[in-house]
Amino acid sequence: MSLVKKPVNGMKDILPAEMQIRDYVQSVIKDTYRSFGFTPIETPCMENIANLSNKQGGENEKLIFQVMKRGEKLNLAQARTEADLVDFGMRYDLTVPLARFYANHSNDLPSPFKALQIGNVWRADRPQRGRYRQFMQCDIDILGEPSNLAEIELILATTTTLGRLGFRNFEIRINERRILKAMAAYSGFPEASYDTVFIILDKMDKIGLEGVAAELEKEGFARESVEKYKELFERVRNAKDGISYLADTLGDALEPDIAAGLQEIAASVNACKAAEFRLVFDPTLVRGMSYYTGTIFEIAMPEFGASCGGGGRYDKMIGNFTGKDVPACGFSIGFERIILLLLEHGFQVPEQPKKTAYLIEKGYPGEKLAEVIAQAQQARQDGQQVLVVRMNKNKKFQKEQLQKEGYEEFVEFFRK
Repeated sequence: MSLVKKPVNGMKDILPAEMQIRDYVQSVIKDTYRSFGFTPIETPCMENIANLSNKQGGENEKLIFQVMKRGEKLNLAQARTEADLVDFGMRYDLTVPLARFYANHSNDLPSPFKALQIGNVWRADRPQRGRYRQFMQCDIDILGEPSNLAEIELILATTTTLGRLGFRNFEIRINERRILKAMAAYSGFPEASYDTVFIILDKMDKIGLEGVAAELEKEGFARESVEKYKELFERVRNAKDGISYLADTLGDALEPDIAAGLQEIAASVNACKAAEFRLVFDPTLVRGMSYYTGTIFEIAMPEFGASCGGGGRYDKMIGNFTGKDVPACGFSIGFERIILLLLEHGFQVPEQPKKTAYLIEKGYPGEKLAEVIAQAQQARQDGQQVLVVRMNKNKKFQKEQLQKEGYEEFVEFFRK
């Protein structure tokens, strides 16, 4: 059986040129988030399967890479269900591991705790542009802060980071899960069917308002409720201030402080933002994760045509581990999609140290080799990046390949 040199479908090898950009982007992300007071942590790539499949991860729970039991724990002959075979799973995001981490270590952490996590996650998804089965996530979360100060800090930190990476004129779309529920209640949908309504509503950007209405009717919902729902979105779309319109229209279905909280977030972010972007209220924004309990937001970039990150408030998740709810809110940058956009726009890493290659001809005297290496060491101490390698027979091709990796100067050492 011959070995396969290509990576697994949905996963990829990363060449040096892209790796240089990825390292730079990570450094910008970390530096910016640290300036906002976020503290780096790390969690394992695997979690107990019960944590990953507790009905909070939405559709992602169908995409878990499961890990079979091993050794004495695995008994294929007696296995009757999937649970008899599986005990762990590869994490599909960083939020569930963070909740477990906080529940396990909260006594050793400050309150509120501002966490920064960067790491790979895995989903058994259908690969496509900007979507992989293994991909990097960059999350910031604030745990223990019940007020909308958390949302304001998360949005400002994320948008400041994107601005420092050169992104302009993107949108932060914002909504509230309780507004979604209030709109559904106002329209007359039964509470038990809200999740079904929201799954259909989430298709708005693909099928439009008419398509959403048609699917709701097809699902069996009353035409009166569907028409009222449709009309509500049309009026919000035409309103000068959609949040105020909903606050006035929904009445008792919406608690008054919810709309006021969204308006306060928008006012604070717009007054203090350090990047060029628009904060837009979008009543059709759903976010697929069922663990969201309040504010939700998403990054929209016109050049990508899809979400490049998102997040929201999930005040109930930590309580699943401890029995006591803890306020929590987070924002994740779509790292892989950001990298894809930078590569497509020919992004060059700025202010890199000078890169020099020392090419040593085969047969170069051993007694002089130490002098070459000492010279390279001195250049490195002076801030240069120096590669010391043997000279290939095809020196021209070797230089061309090194130039692709950013080497600007070549010093050649011949045996004579």
